[in-house]
Amino acid sequence: MAPKLGISLAFLLSVTLALQFGAEADGIAIYWGQNENEGTLEETCATGNYEYVILAFLPTFGNGQTPMINLAGHCDPYMNGCTGLSPDIKSCQAKGLKVILSIGGGAGSYYLTSKEDARQVATYLWNNFLGGTSSLRPLGDVVLDGIDFDIEGGTPIHWDDLARFLSAYSNKEKKVYFTAAPQCPFPDAWVGSALKTGLFDNVWVQFYNNPPCQYSSGIFSGDKDLPRTASCFCSCWKWIHSRG
Repeated sequence: MAPKLGISLAFLLSVTLALQFGAEADGIAIYWGQNENEGTLEETCATGNYEYVILAFLPTFGNGQTPMINLAGHCDPYMNGCTGLSPDIKSCQAKGLKVILSIGGGAGSYYLTSKEDARQVATYLWNNFLGGTSSLRPLGDVVLDGIDFDIEGGTPIHWDDLARFLSAYSNKEKKVYFTAAPQCPFPDAWVGSALKTGLFDNVWVQFYNNPPCQYSSGIFSGDKDLPRTASCFCSCWKWIHSRG
């Protein structure tokens, strides 16, 4: 997912949801972390334009790999340099924004080989980015608000298991938010089964790089198919929230 498209992506979905569900629609989300010219995280949050800031990405995990965060030129994870983002993240959260880690992305090495693999990844995410404890937390002692599934490769299996294992950590004291960035063709080939769990709070549909339903220069490709695509995802959204 290209960060420069994060605003339009979330905006399009927000408009679609607002048209169908009015006040139920949430605010705009932005993916931050893959463009050195996008400004600091604190500056992004200070604009007042967003309700969700999604850190992109954790592109390496699963199958016994050592997980590795990649925030492009913003910090060097190999030198433990991303812990310096902790004050910015806390500043964003103090403004009421939800700061979420996106796993996956358009490039990387990630896939789940089994239900047990999914459980181990969930444990890692909880201990290193959410409310658990670890001496190796890549972003320092800050506790993120949730996990975003931007799955665009690997295999389509066990993402539902990962969502279930992660959801077990959510509680009344500290809710863990779950979001996803499915492709606009419905159902999504990668996270379709995960969305069916009903555990996700928000979905940010990728209306780009998908000729049958992408948005370009004020129009959608395949206009006649767009109402069905939007309706499917809005129905999915409504179904998700009916279970919350």
